[in-house]
Amino acid sequence: MVDMKPSATTSSCMDGDAIDARLTALCKNALSLDEKTCTEAMKLLKETKNVLSSNVLAIGSGTLEEAERFWFSFILYSLNRLSEKSGENAQQGSEGSGFTLCQLLRATKLNIVDFFKELPQFVIKVGPVLSSMYGEDWESRLEAKEMQANFVHLSLLSKSYQRAFRELFLTSDANIDKQQNITGAPDFVSEYLRFGWLLFLALRLHAFSCFRDLVTCANGIFSVLAILIIHVPIRFRNFKISDSSHFVYKGDKVVDLLASLCNMYDASEDDLRKTMEMANKLIEDILKKKPCLASVCKTETLENIDTDGLIYFEGLMEEQSLSSSLNMLEKDYDDAIRNKGDLDERVFMDEEDSLLGLGSLSGGAVNATGIKRKFESIASPSKTISSQLSPHCSPASHANGVLGPPNAKMAATPVSTAMTTAKWLRTVICPLPSRPTAELQRFLSSCDKDVTSDVIRRASIILEAIFPSNHERSVTGSLQSANLMDTIWMEQRRLEALKLYSRVLEAMCTAEAQILHATNLTSLLTNERFHRCMLACSAELVLATHKTATMLFPTVLDRTGITAFDLSKVIESFIRHEESLPRELRRHLNSLEERLLESMVWEKGSSMYNALIVARPALSAEINHLGLLAEPMPSLDAIEIHINFSGGMPTVASPQKHETSLGNAGSTILGQNEDVRSPKRLCTDYRSILVERNSFTSPVKDRLLAFGNLKKAPLQSAFASPTRPNPGGGGETCAETGINICFSKINKLAAVRINGMIERLQLSQQIRESVYCLFQQILSQQTSLFFNRHIDQIILCCFYVVAKISQLHLTFKEIICNYRKQPQCKPEVFCNVFVDRSSARRNGRRGQDHVDIVTFYNEIFIPAVKPLLVELGPAGATTRTSRVSEASNSNNGPCPGSPKVAPFPSLPDMSPKKVSATHNVYVSPLRTSKMDALISHSSRSYYACVGESTRAFQSPSKDLTAINNHLNGYSLVSMGNNSFFKYRNSYDVLNK
Repeated sequence: MVDMKPSATTSSCMDGDAIDARLTALCKNALSLDEKTCTEAMKLLKETKNVLSSNVLAIGSGTLEEAERFWFSFILYSLNRLSEKSGENAQQGSEGSGFTLCQLLRATKLNIVDFFKELPQFVIKVGPVLSSMYGEDWESRLEAKEMQANFVHLSLLSKSYQRAFRELFLTSDANIDKQQNITGAPDFVSEYLRFGWLLFLALRLHAFSCFRDLVTCANGIFSVLAILIIHVPIRFRNFKISDSSHFVYKGDKVVDLLASLCNMYDASEDDLRKTMEMANKLIEDILKKKPCLASVCKTETLENIDTDGLIYFEGLMEEQSLSSSLNMLEKDYDDAIRNKGDLDERVFMDEEDSLLGLGSLSGGAVNATGIKRKFESIASPSKTISSQLSPHCSPASHANGVLGPPNAKMAATPVSTAMTTAKWLRTVICPLPSRPTAELQRFLSSCDKDVTSDVIRRASIILEAIFPSNHERSVTGSLQSANLMDTIWMEQRRLEALKLYSRVLEAMCTAEAQILHATNLTSLLTNERFHRCMLACSAELVLATHKTATMLFPTVLDRTGITAFDLSKVIESFIRHEESLPRELRRHLNSLEERLLESMVWEKGSSMYNALIVARPALSAEINHLGLLAEPMPSLDAIEIHINFSGGMPTVASPQKHETSLGNAGSTILGQNEDVRSPKRLCTDYRSILVERNSFTSPVKDRLLAFGNLKKAPLQSAFASPTRPNPGGGGETCAETGINICFSKINKLAAVRINGMIERLQLSQQIRESVYCLFQQILSQQTSLFFNRHIDQIILCCFYVVAKISQLHLTFKEIICNYRKQPQCKPEVFCNVFVDRSSARRNGRRGQDHVDIVTFYNEIFIPAVKPLLVELGPAGATTRTSRVSEASNSNNGPCPGSPKVAPFPSLPDMSPKKVSATHNVYVSPLRTSKMDALISHSSRSYYACVGESTRAFQSPSKDLTAINNHLNGYSLVSMGNNSFFKYRNSYDVLNK
């Protein structure tokens, strides 16, 4: 058995009185909180102190001192976010009860990245306590995930703004000869830079919708740049309007400034013009500057610029007024965020500030380097390379004061990618009609009855639920246009989702009619769950395009009444029937599909369990015991009543309890008992069971292409009754077919992840085969091990037990350290594993709990899989082809017709392909479209292009040799001796 040694850190050194005293000192001395707030903080500490003591090793670096600082920050953050909206402080605006997140983290000596990295564990462990103290809606009010997304967006926007500013204006380290004749130029430039960022923050606070999506914020950045170009003295410019080919000209001499910025950044000119109007209004209201038409102003900054529609503020950037303007913007921002616990967004202008932390929060994966762990992107290596290594523009392009040729390709950044995707939505989808086209109308009217009105009504109700028009929001600051902006934003997103839904629905109907050789698609077009899945997928793509920080997945599931298992049925078909879908959105759907399969379909309330009790009746008792069945899908009438009654966005219970990750609260729209159908149908409503084999194909075909082509069936059969025989034959019911297809897809996803771990750990192919074999057997014969859990938790345990049986010296510490380097890694996977102790008393505890993976391995995993391990031993090699048939006597046995355990599949060559187990080195074929970006001067050090030398007078062979020599001489950083778990590594699993 893998035993955990008692930790002196958590037992003898946990002095309760001393911890209380340190929290009191933090509250009163460092943060100057009032007595009431200190008392509430002490109460929350008292309720959670036992959780802290049992999880010290899993927090931060595992020391008590650091775990304590994290815990104090979590407590005070939760207190500030939850009490301010439920108590009197929010109304009174008490000066002594609030603080910003930055103030809190400086007091606890933490940084933002580490704070958000560790917060999910607190959310999971302390959730019941927060629920009892602050109400069931505590998680949505905490807004942890939204604040993390906001931090990521602002990090990207600040880098994009500073990069653009450096290209447009002088900096302290550029054009030295010019600056030598300008007294104090670096100070002025830095003040201009800060002025622009503060004006942008004022836009976010006062003028933008509360959703503050990345695309809208990027337009705010571009409008600020336009204002700076108009007002900053021309001696600080890093370009010449008269000879820059990046600008769009009106006539022969004058530049259309807004059109030029839109051309450079793929922005919408209408949106940019509206944003500039709001920015000008802010300058007028906050800075008390008098606007005047630029066309009547005579100033050198407007020379050669078309002034039609532009506003100019006299003296805005002059020396005597710039300082006071900065102070006024600072004061306005201070007043807006005081006592709210929000992030102080001014910190992004100081890249050296240790508060920002190291690494990235864009994906949520963990990269371990020594004791310090950093976040790395969850995206594929190709995305990481293009976004982090590729240059954005060569400094040499400004040598002559010219921005550079318009055909010079620049490497993609997250902001530029978002703008390009938004351009697709704006140019391809928005021009489409909002009503069904004649072709779609033909399919809708060809059903047994004309369903056109039903389809239109359903789309209107569901999209109103997702994007409510009367979303309430408290407006701060001097402008009162934010509520109007919210309404406009919602209307635009509803219309975009509706047009995308209609376009893809028409393409699906056309393909379905070709398969069936008929235009009567009544079974498909009258299926409520199918349409909601399509609407949810359309809305999710619209949200992913704009990248809002406040409506993150799974919001669309909560507000449409469907579950993760339902949505997984249409993802591949949606992609297949929308060929123009940008690559970024295809990746987004691929990421969602993996997220659904790895954990969300296994969560409580997933409709997959309603299918399992039909496909595998032996699992019914366990499913009912844990209360895993999905609630009935709410009717359209119930959703419409809630929309009309609430006058906006209701916040009640969700049909499915989604994964408890960072801030995954998600707003919901339905009450617990609002289904108009009888509750007796809870276990008999299986209309959503998947039967179309092809609907489980991965969206990214080059990832899982080698898994084989499944027989295509009509799409409408995917939503047939689960008790019906499978239209494809084979004697299976639709429920059995759907579950087998789902499990097959999960096996394929597991194969990819097992292969990645094998490469990192440098283990043999025989070990890979054994781990995959065991995983398949557990999924087929011990399915209940996956209930309420993540598939990676099972994979990690499989690695350890196979290593023990194979007599490999591989510890759980090594497995976890290497798992942290995987792109999909989340700390809660190995720190918080669900266990149910209600049937047996273990360690003096009963009921449901979340434990570390070693405890789960010892208490739950080994007893459950012990009958399967005999095949992995020496004698098991001869019996592996004829599997041990204990399924008939097992409650978790495979259903009739389930696929036999298969050997490890032949994985396709990934692109980029990792070619070194010890170094992050990837090889990918060079596409012609990428050539211009890769051979720019500043990117030559990152790439070796066969047939194109990366240095003058060198051959490709010499370049590749130099790379090999560099890699061979590269020194890896030691992982150190710190571990998450302490245990005795002496357990022989076969002799328990």
